[in-house]
Amino acid sequence: MAETTDAPERRLKLGISDHVAGPNLPVLLGRLAAYDPLLVIEVRIAASRDVLAWFERGEIDAAIGRREGDRRDGQLLAEERLGWFAAPGWQHREGQPLKLATLAAPCGIRAIATDALDAAGITWTEVFVGGGVMAVGVAVSAGLAVAALAQRVAPAGTVEVGEQLGLPPLPNSKVVLHTRLSDPRSQETLRAVSSAFLNAAY
Repeated sequence: MAETTDAPERRLKLGISDHVAGPNLPVLLGRLAAYDPLLVIEVRIAASRDVLAWFERGEIDAAIGRREGDRRDGQLLAEERLGWFAAPGWQHREGQPLKLATLAAPCGIRAIATDALDAAGITWTEVFVGGGVMAVGVAVSAGLAVAALAQRVAPAGTVEVGEQLGLPPLPNSKVVLHTRLSDPRSQETLRAVSSAFLNAAY
């Protein structure tokens, strides 16, 4: 049986992009819990497009994701540099397509990476398609392939190999917050979300 308290319980339904959550998610949630002990946090993690779709359908109160396409809405939380990451010592065989580990289409980061390779005339092939960034990171750490990732979510021990392999530079990725909550207490909580994310990530 749940404990009862005099103060009313508060609930925040938050969607976070898989490419944004990364290894700092426990830190983010811990800081939110410390900020508001009565806050019950419901977290959903998926691709940015799915998270934004939940938000637009009113299924979640707020969404943290990557800005994709021509959208310019949302509060900018951070701008991250994307890079090409691989296990130390990973070698690309000359004359063969570049081996990639990605999330399934229509992942925005996948599109950015493959479009950049196509524009540079570099042939590529997917050798691993993961159901989440953690799975992609495992494939990279195991030496299966190269992946386009933000440094913050790249697995520990992997190295950026873009310059070494002559791969095209990738554009920065903007992390944004979407919300329709307007009451003062919710606004305070969302400011804490933003602060916790930025402090955990950088």
